[in-house]
Parts: sequence; C-alpha cells; structure tokens
Amino acid sequence: MSSTVFTLRPLPAAALDDAAALLAVAFADYPWTRWAVPAQDYADRLTRLQRLYLQYALENGVVLADADVSGVVALLPPNPPEPPSSMQDEVAALHGDRLAAVFGATTPPPPAGAWTLETLGVDPRRRGRGLGATLVRAALDAVPAGVPVALDTSDPRNVRLYERCGFGVTETTDLPDGPTVVSMVSPAAT
Repeated sequence: MSSTVFTLRPLPAAALDDAAALLAVAFADYPWTRWAVPAQDYADRLTRLQRLYLQYALENGVVLADADVSGVVALLPPNPPEPPSSMQDEVAALHGDRLAAVFGATTPPPPAGAWTLETLGVDPRRRGRGLGATLVRAALDAVPAGVPVALDTSDPRNVRLYERCGFGVTETTDLPDGPTVVSMVSPAAT
C-alpha cells in the first residue's frame, strides 16, 4: 500500500452527478447491485439510484469525497426521516421487477443508536492505494465518539477492508436467489 495522502471534504451538492457516476462504475459488478437492479439499462438505473441515495444522504447525513471525487463514502444517522414519496416512487421504478426481492431481503438491524455506512466506492483505477481505508476512517471520525457504525456488504474483499478499519462481522445472511450479505459493526465486539 502506498503512503498517498488524500484530502477529503464534504461532498458539495454540485458534485452529486460526478459522485453518482463514480459509484455506478465502482458498483458495476457488485453482487448486491447486480441482483437488485434490472439488467436492462443497468448502468443508467444504477447511476440514477446512486444519485438519489447520495442526495438523501447529503440532506440527512454525511457524504465525504476526495478532491477529484474518485472516492465517496456516505453515512446516515440513526432514525433518519422517511424519504419523500417522490424519491420512493423513483427508487421503486428504477428497481423495476426486482423491487419485491429487494424489499423482501432481510438482514439484521443495526445496533440501537448506530449510524449506518450506506455506501463506499472508489474508482477502480484508484483502488489499492489506501483511499477506501482513508474514507472509512474519515467516516468513523465524522460520527460522535462512542457511537457504533453498522454496514452491510456483499463483496468479500470489502469485509477485509472493513476489518482492517475496526469493524467486526456480526452476521452473514444468504439471500434466497441472491448474494450473501455480511453485516458488520464498528467498533468490533471484543
């Protein structure tokens, strides 16, 4: 791993489209999105979904990125407000025939009072240089001290990254006809 220093900042609203496009590329082959988003117009649907989710996180949580938006992380506090019905309708339309499966997928709830790390994506050309770990650590620093942070991931490589950043596996869920989802929390239980 290199000793690259990354400068992170809150994502400006003007960079939402760039961040959504980055996340769509970063999640192009992610097991959850491949299962949850219809194959027809997959890249467009995924980009639009990422923009909706980032906009919601920007309004209700924390979204951080590096200076050139080649890495993004988003967190939500416990009990965020319900998304507006217009957003819910658009999300439903973008999930199309996968909507019932997505909403039927159940994973363990986060611990009481936990923030949730909703998304983390790094440009595939920038992976392996420490940007992902830097984003995770900055996200943890953005949460009040002593408050847990929970997440779900369906990529085994992510589990190793999150473990290096202090997360521990709390449960593994095999979704029917879907990916395996690993639930994690930081700080890891000792």
